[in-house]
Amino acid sequence: MTTAATDAEGSGVHPRFAEALRDLGLGDLVPRVRRFPDATRTAAEAAAAIGCDLSQICKSLIFAADRVPVLVLMDGASRVDVERVREELGAGKVTRAAADVVRETTGYAIGGVPPFGHRTRTRVLADRSLLHHDLVWAAAGTPHAVFPMAPEALIAHAGGTLVDVRERTS
Repeated sequence: MTTAATDAEGSGVHPRFAEALRDLGLGDLVPRVRRFPDATRTAAEAAAAIGCDLSQICKSLIFAADRVPVLVLMDGASRVDVERVREELGAGKVTRAAADVVRETTGYAIGGVPPFGHRTRTRVLADRSLLHHDLVWAAAGTPHAVFPMAPEALIAHAGGTLVDVRERTS
């Protein structure tokens, strides 16, 4: 498990994620990572710690579409509609991925999964709701660290396809 002592350059960034940032030419983001003593594992915890709206949190969620992992980027105030994901992918069945599949696919534990810098390449769907903000916050590879980025840049670096997959509210 990653601890503050093993985080990249003491910044709170998971070493794999720090390397991904450098590889993407985003090394300047490392100093902008905010580390919190209490976990920011959930969107609500992250928003409270940062002092931002819940919808400004970018959740990185792994689903299994016909048993193939897919990453869905969703704003923190919304829930993913798995039926809409299934339709978007043309899959027979979509379910939330088990914790071991999340770690195996991404290299990170649930609650700390960043939007890019994963162990394996997966298809990425990004909900349009993220574009309602100039800046969103996402996990930096641990449940204690987040980083800010313009949603358009975040989606581009993740290789995401813009979609509408959030649950509709009545």
